Amino acid sequence: MTALPLTVIILILAAVAAQIIAIVVVVRLRRGPDARDKVFQKISDYEDRLDKNEFSVREEIGKNREDMIRAARDSRDELTRVFLDFSAMLDKKIQTIQEMIHNSARANREELSVSLKSFGEQFAANVKSFNDMQREKFGELIADNNAKLEKMRETVDEKLHKTLETRLGESFKLVSERLEMVQKGLGEMQGLASGVGDLKRVLSNVKTKGVLGEYQLGGLLEQILPPAQYARNVKTRAGSADNVEFAVKIPSKDNSAKTIWLPVDAKFPTEDYEKLNAAYDSGNTDEIEYYKKELEKKIKLFAKDIKTKYVDPPNTTDFAIMFLPFEGLYAEVLRIPGLLETIQRDFKISITGPTTLAAFLNTLQMGFRSLAVEKRTSEIWELLGAVRAEFGKFGEVLEKTKVKLDQASKEIDNAGTRSRAIERKLRDVQTLPETQAQKLLGDMTTVDDE
Repeated sequence: MTALPLTVIILILAAVAAQIIAIVVVVRLRRGPDARDKVFQKISDYEDRLDKNEFSVREEIGKNREDMIRAARDSRDELTRVFLDFSAMLDKKIQTIQEMIHNSARANREELSVSLKSFGEQFAANVKSFNDMQREKFGELIADNNAKLEKMRETVDEKLHKTLETRLGESFKLVSERLEMVQKGLGEMQGLASGVGDLKRVLSNVKTKGVLGEYQLGGLLEQILPPAQYARNVKTRAGSADNVEFAVKIPSKDNSAKTIWLPVDAKFPTEDYEKLNAAYDSGNTDEIEYYKKELEKKIKLFAKDIKTKYVDPPNTTDFAIMFLPFEGLYAEVLRIPGLLETIQRDFKISITGPTTLAAFLNTLQMGFRSLAVEKRTSEIWELLGAVRAEFGKFGEVLEKTKVKLDQASKEIDNAGTRSRAIERKLRDVQTLPETQAQKLLGDMTTVDDE
């Protein structure tokens, strides 16, 4: 618990004394005038004593304050001195530790330096020893390999010499025989060269190349379509003397016998295509662009010619097919931007190559089959209609038969009822022996049969 200050204690004592005096004064005043004088005298004495006590207390408090100030100053001086001593001791300890760390680090560096130096010397010695050993082993290996290679070379040279002698002898003999055959073949080659020259002159003719395209087109049609589905040299346009090379028969959707033709004509712009290939070989971009445009003009001209001569709806389809006999030519036409779309839009001509024509004809063949199935389907529907009508009549016959059967069943039930009634009537009649009954019934059966 914290002690109360001295001043507070004094004030408390003064208050208590004042209360006691007040009580005494009250008590004395009640006893009379003499008593009041004595009380006042006592109060005066108490006041004197209080003054003296107050003075003594004040002096004591002053002395205590001075002693406390002096003790505090002495304590502060002692604390300062102790702190200074501790700081000096701490600085000394820190300096000592720093010196120890510095000395230890220097010793470690020196020891590490010595160790690294020793390791480096030992490593260099080991590397030198290893290199010397490897050099020695490698030298021995090289010498051994050289000896083996020399031996192998001698063996190979010997075998090669023998083999060459044998093979050269055989080869000279074979070459001599082949030279004789070559001399005989030269005469044949000369004849073949003259034949090739004749063939080149024939192929250089545009009409001949057109015949080759027509021949190739005929071969494709023959491979894919049956003979009944196409024809050669067909006059597809009424009042025209021009015949298309090939025309595919398109059956009508109804059952009429009228045939619609799909014109197919082979075209081969020989000169423009050859010039374009020559321009590609030379790498001249100007010539390439020029001959591309020329090829485009020729293809458009062919399309216009086919449409004018061979397309005549409703005798033909509203479009026709232009066949290009080489895939390279077809690819070149495809590379010309917008040409295929223009031909189809303006002239309604579909351009095909050997591969695309085969795909188109296969698709057309599937269409023919679908149309045939469709025609057969209509026939099947007619047959089913007839069967349905007959089946309705058959239902009526079955209904009548059911009625007849019901009537026969009722007659049989009536006969059974009558039979049971007869049995009841005959129950009292004497039964004949079986043999006699059978004889009698047999005679009756014979009479009935007669």
